[in-house]
Amino acid sequence: MATRQAIKRGILQSFDTRSYTASVLVIEATSYVLSSVPIATFVDGTSAVAGAQCAVLFFDESNHTDAVIIAVYGTAPTHAPGRVVFITPVQEINASVINAGNTSTFTLSSPPAGALGVLYKVSFTSPTNAAFIQIAPHGGTIGNYAEHGNLSAASATHRATGIVPVDSSNKIDIKANTGNCTVTLSVYGYVF
Repeated sequence: MATRQAIKRGILQSFDTRSYTASVLVIEATSYVLSSVPIATFVDGTSAVAGAQCAVLFFDESNHTDAVIIAVYGTAPTHAPGRVVFITPVQEINASVINAGNTSTFTLSSPPAGALGVLYKVSFTSPTNAAFIQIAPHGGTIGNYAEHGNLSAASATHRATGIVPVDSSNKIDIKANTGNCTVTLSVYGYVF
């Protein structure tokens, strides 16, 4: 006898991120909750929140243990703060000269709406020994965030990576200290 496949609607009750399985209430059987149902790996786990609607594929309609959740819908995912997304690097600042003691503000074009911070690669040179730069979200206290440099020799190049918050307009501040600094910065990821 051939098995009959079926797709049924359900409501997620819980989600286990370690096993990538969920408990689901099948709408047609409102008194029965299936547990440890696998979720298709292409489904973003942050969408699997309690109360979300889902589509459950039963490979054999008579065997409730032979099923997989193939879609989650009906609720927008709420990503936990700190989610990191990597991208192909985008050069945001190219050889910008910042005079010693001055702070320059830069609006980054690549971060999408909702980004809380950026992962960056920065390099700078200075004709002055012991020069360094500081990076902070626009309007933040410049000394409370990233600091790079303390060049060991005049005209040396310093390269570094870091993470810095951005303000709501994707702006950051960079301050040159001890000497004028020529700064280049690329963004290679975002924090949400």
